[in-house]
Amino acid sequence: MSYEGWILLTASLVGLTCGLIGVLLILRRMAMMADAISHTVLLGIVVAYLVTRELSGVHMLIGAVAAGLLTAILVQWIHNLGVQQEASIGIVFTALFAIGVILVATKVGNAHLDVKHTLMGEITFIPWERIELPWVGSIPEAVFMLTLVLLVVLLALAGFYKEWKITSFDPALAASLGIPVLFMHYLFMALVSVTSVAAFDAVGAIMVVAMLITPAAAAYLWTDRLIVMFVLSAVFGVLSAILGYYIAYWLDTSISGSMAFATGLVFAVGFLFSPKYGVLAKSIRPVKDRGDSPKVAD
Repeated sequence: MSYEGWILLTASLVGLTCGLIGVLLILRRMAMMADAISHTVLLGIVVAYLVTRELSGVHMLIGAVAAGLLTAILVQWIHNLGVQQEASIGIVFTALFAIGVILVATKVGNAHLDVKHTLMGEITFIPWERIELPWVGSIPEAVFMLTLVLLVVLLALAGFYKEWKITSFDPALAASLGIPVLFMHYLFMALVSVTSVAAFDAVGAIMVVAMLITPAAAAYLWTDRLIVMFVLSAVFGVLSAILGYYIAYWLDTSISGSMAFATGLVFAVGFLFSPKYGVLAKSIRPVKDRGDSPKVAD
């Protein structure tokens, strides 16, 4: 595959995986938690590097998952003390991310890990960092990692589809049916953490946030069916990645920044033109026929 092809494949895998996870983030009203975890995984990555002195390997995923779960636990703990949920997220997010930035600046040294890299990623380097796989040959390490994470996400979503649906729409009903709501919550936080760190090195924190939230928010405008929302969000994530790459090529600017911008363009199209909830559709429909806010069902 060509150099450009590997970059597009990497970005598309990010868009696909983040798009799927983002659906549950939107339905659970946890968009800010995605922002928090996508930044606080930096602390897990840095600690894992300081322990092993290696910038790749399973220890990075372990560190990221630990940081993501720590974020979720601290947010819930502070919220239980009487602090509002959004404020709890803001407190934990900024504190843990700041610790990660300080460690990068003072302890990491000459390793390929700096503040700019954590925010914007370095997707242009992805095709050069390769691993050898049996029957496959040499492929970029990021492609292998993202493919693996995508398979884990697909298995988790398919295997617990009914549980995700019930706990997302009615946690009280889920608890009354014997579904382990707390376990599902922390499993979901682990999936968000793994997805974030898999995309982190390639595209940085800004694009991870954009891909986790915006494609799913756009899909939310186009459908009221959960399974269709999953498909649309994944498609929008891939579309944003491809469109963003060519915007960056045209303007000679940041690839990750352009892909994040492209997610906004995709959302803007839905915001304006979706047949039921779009601005234009609402403006031409009689007031009495206008629906309330969208409700996803299956």
